[in-house]
Amino acid sequence: MDAILINLNDYERSGEGFNGASYFHKTDPDVMIKLYNPSADISSVISEQELSHKVYGLGISVPKPGDFITDGQGRYGIRFQRLRDKVSFSRAVANEPERVEELARRFAAMCLKLHSTDVSGKEFESIKERDLRELEASPFFSDGERKRTRQFILDAPDATTAIHGDLQYSNGIITPDGEYFIDLGDFACGHPYFDLGQVMLSCCYSPDDFIRETFHMEPSLAREFWRFFVMGYFGDDANQEEIKELISPYSGLMCLLIDRCSGYRNENFHNLLPK
Repeated sequence: MDAILINLNDYERSGEGFNGASYFHKTDPDVMIKLYNPSADISSVISEQELSHKVYGLGISVPKPGDFITDGQGRYGIRFQRLRDKVSFSRAVANEPERVEELARRFAAMCLKLHSTDVSGKEFESIKERDLRELEASPFFSDGERKRTRQFILDAPDATTAIHGDLQYSNGIITPDGEYFIDLGDFACGHPYFDLGQVMLSCCYSPDDFIRETFHMEPSLAREFWRFFVMGYFGDDANQEEIKELISPYSGLMCLLIDRCSGYRNENFHNLLPK
């Protein structure tokens, strides 16, 4: 696929993350771009662009994706519909902690709608197959832990529903026009428990300093968000301890991604895996 050349002087930086940066168009308020770091694999950028179009075609509430682009300086990315006057769920909670219950329930309803989308026959990758592949490639597991984790993945329930793949409350966006999911590069097919593990990880198991820096709130508020999220997702009468026991091992599975990105074994996440 040929990349469309853009002039980065037409854009202003609006944010940055681990993999790259985002920019708003200076004169067209409906356009933004996401440019990856020069070290990014071009094929992975193309895959995310194609994946974004597939997800958008399902009718899931995501920004409308556009072209595969380059700045001509070794960076590649994707053009998107810009979501104006947006705020993430995490930032909204941090700004107005008194609304934590309302916002957690809204995010839960958004996730329930996503997880009611059947994607069978749409050629999305199985989250189980992805995790098994990551597990086999990881150097951060002992033989015994690898065997137990492999069996846990194999025994996990199967489903043909949409999985965001990086479902944290900073990847849910609120705008005057509605709510959207962003950062779809890990979108997959599988059981919602795999997604819920990520929500729980971001709220309950991430290091305190990481929660403060990344999600802009105190860890106690993040845990409150999870408590109300559980009520919104599973029902007000849901047993919080039973849900914690059920979902925690799926939070642990995120060590597959986190270890690879950090280059070392993250012991606190490994401790969540089945013993």
